[in-house]
Amino acid sequence: MAQLRGDQLITALDIGSSKVCALIAQVREDGEVQVLGTGQRESRGVRRGYIADAERTEAAIREAVEQAERIAGSNIDTVWVSFSAGGLVSDIASVEVDLGGQRIEQSDIDDLLAAGRGSIDPDGRMVLHAQPTLYTLDGLQGVKTPLGLHADRLGVDIHVVAAEPSPVRNLDLCVRSAHLAVKSIVAAPIATGMACLSEEERELGVALVEMGAGVTNVSLFAGGLLVGLSSIPIGAADITDDIASAFGTRRTQAERMKCFHGSATTSPRDNHEMIDVAPMSEEEGAGEVQRITRAQLITVIRQRMEHWMGAIAGALKELGFHGPVGRQVVLTGGGAELKGIADYAQGVLGRSVRVGRPRGLAGLPDAHSGPAFATLAGLIQFAASDPMDLRQVTGAHQMVHRTATNNMVQRLIAAFRSGY
Repeated sequence: MAQLRGDQLITALDIGSSKVCALIAQVREDGEVQVLGTGQRESRGVRRGYIADAERTEAAIREAVEQAERIAGSNIDTVWVSFSAGGLVSDIASVEVDLGGQRIEQSDIDDLLAAGRGSIDPDGRMVLHAQPTLYTLDGLQGVKTPLGLHADRLGVDIHVVAAEPSPVRNLDLCVRSAHLAVKSIVAAPIATGMACLSEEERELGVALVEMGAGVTNVSLFAGGLLVGLSSIPIGAADITDDIASAFGTRRTQAERMKCFHGSATTSPRDNHEMIDVAPMSEEEGAGEVQRITRAQLITVIRQRMEHWMGAIAGALKELGFHGPVGRQVVLTGGGAELKGIADYAQGVLGRSVRVGRPRGLAGLPDAHSGPAFATLAGLIQFAASDPMDLRQVTGAHQMVHRTATNNMVQRLIAAFRSGY
C-alpha cells in the first residue's frame, strides 16, 4: 500500500494528567473513519490538567506520536489537540439583523455570521470554539436552514467555548516544541461528547462526566449544544494515592490494586478475598509483603468515591441539571473504568447512569476502546466533521466574556422542540 501523505490524515493528541495519547486516522471515500495507528506514553509533566513540566510533556508527546507513526507507516506534522484543564466556559452569543420581509439569500446569512463574529466581546478569555448553531426567523427558534425562506428579522445563536489564555498557550507551546503544528485546540467535553453521546442524547439533555486522572469535567448538553461546564480538581489518581498511603505501597502497585481488585460496590465475598501488598521500598529486608482483604481496599476506594461523587452531584445541581430535564448521566474518562462505577453513581445521583465508550471509528484497537480514550476518538470525529468556526483565520485569538447562563438549558430544549 502506498504511503499516505500527512495532509491526507487526521491526527489527534490527548494530553492528560496520567497519559499522553496519539491517534492517526484516515477518512475514506465512503465517509468511514479508519484508525491507522495509535501511541501512548505516561504523562509526567501534567498536573490537574495543567502543564507543570514542559520538557517532560514535550518528550511524552514526541514518543506517543512517533509510536503512532510507526504503526500507521506515515509521518504527520499537524495535530488536533484536546484541552481539559479547568477554566473552560460555554456561552451563547445571539445576533439579529433586519431583512424587511425579503427572501433570505446566502449573502444575508454571510452578513449575519459576520455580525455574529463581531458580537463576541473580548474580556480576558481565549476562544476555542465559535460555532453558529440554530437560526431564528421572526422570533421562531430552532431553524436549521433559513436559506430561501422569507423573514422580517433573521437571527442566529453562536456557541462560544472559551478558556483561560495561559494554560492554552502552554499546551500549544509543548506541542509546537515537539515540531508539530497545531491545527486546532478543542475543548475536551465537545470531543468526548461526539465520541460517546448519541445525537438524540445531546439534543434532549444529558450530563457528561469526564472522570480524568487529575480533574473531572462535568458538562451539560441540550439542544445539541454544550450549554454548561464545571471543573472539579478531583480525579482517579486521588484514589491511587489514597491506596498507596493507606497500605504503605508504591503508586504503581496501588494503581494495579485499584484496576485489578478495586470496585465501587461491595459484595459478601470481599472479606474472604486476600490481596498481597508489596512494601514501599524494594530494598531487601525493607519490609514484608502484607496481606489485606478486598473489603479493606474497597473501603479506602469508597471513602474517596463518596467525596468525589458528592462534588459531581453538587456541580450538576449548580448547572441546573434537575427536574424532568436531564435524567441521563454518562460517565467517561479513566475513572469510569472502575468496576461497579455506574451502579454506585446511579445510587448516589438518583439518575440513570451509563459508562460511555468511543464509537464510530473503524479499526480502533481494543486497548483504546474504553472510556479512558473517548476524548482521543472524539477529536478524530470532530476533525472529520469539518466544523464551521467563526473565529478569524488570521490575526490574534478572539476573546469572549462570560455571561449568565440561567435557563439556557430550558431555552435550547424549547428551541429544538419547536423545530418539530
